[in-house]
Amino acid sequence: MSFHDLIINRRSIRKYTSEPVSPEDVRMILEAALLAPSSKSGRAWQLVAVEDKETLERLSQCRPSGAGPVKNCALAIVVTVDSTISGAWMEDASIAASYMQLQAADLGLGSCWIQVHGRFAEDGTPSDQYVQELLGIPENCCVLCMVTLGHPDETRRPQDIEKLKWENVHVGRF
Repeated sequence: MSFHDLIINRRSIRKYTSEPVSPEDVRMILEAALLAPSSKSGRAWQLVAVEDKETLERLSQCRPSGAGPVKNCALAIVVTVDSTISGAWMEDASIAASYMQLQAADLGLGSCWIQVHGRFAEDGTPSDQYVQELLGIPENCCVLCMVTLGHPDETRRPQDIEKLKWENVHVGRF
């Protein structure tokens, strides 16, 4: 599959089978994140791979809605960046998460970005603080998101390139 076909066909998957992700695939997905570009080549990512079902269930409670796919995925990778190394931590984490999603799609796996930064648990606790405390993540590591991964248990249609918003593209000036 060409890269262009990959980005047309990659869709967020929120329903997964119970089949685990193979160790080889997990390694390739993590490697994709570690190969992502970063500000000043700081490579300040810290990734926490979680497969334990009880922990996944608890992670899914980091926010009242939108984190449901975490409890039923085979693997969630929490994407954090050491903010003492990278001032562009949000961008670094975003690129690493995106690379993981593209690698997962190339392997035939589903994924979904679960936003953590700027969200809140049901009791009002910031979601990033909730995840940090649950997983023992140091305070200097800012949690941006989780990427859920697994074998898809749903089918999504490819993106419709006829609906691209070319009017949002400006050349030379806005």
